[in-house]
Amino acid sequence: MKVSEIARYLGVTADTVRFYTRINVLNPKRSQVNGYREYSEADVHRLRFVLSARQLEFSVDDIQQILSHSDKKKSPCPTVRRLIEKRLHETEQRFEEMVRLRDRMRESVREWSALPDREPDGNMVCHLIEKFTANFSEDSSS
Repeated sequence: MKVSEIARYLGVTADTVRFYTRINVLNPKRSQVNGYREYSEADVHRLRFVLSARQLEFSVDDIQQILSHSDKKKSPCPTVRRLIEKRLHETEQRFEEMVRLRDRMRESVREWSALPDREPDGNMVCHLIEKFTANFSEDSSS
């Protein structure tokens, strides 16, 4: 299977296939006839695994670590469990940050709807955002 074929088969770009080949996650054989990379069913399975892991927010380094265990015929499951717990914690932190941002945005929409428009002067571009920034600085310093 050529780069374009494996890419089409898995619904990714050829650049994605080339990237994982370049970092040695995939190791296609070279054709003796034309020198093209020939991807095997094992490469398809491996890339499918990588794509699934990426959907769970495993990093490329994480995936390489998991594959290294597997390539050595060692169970990667303990590593996978540890890494998914770490990714879950990071996701929960990002989620909490997004909830705080959503709340700030909702508050801004509510407050700003009652405020008049102002033209910029030499010290102010948009009083709405600058008021928000001043309030945010006060909140974060406490």
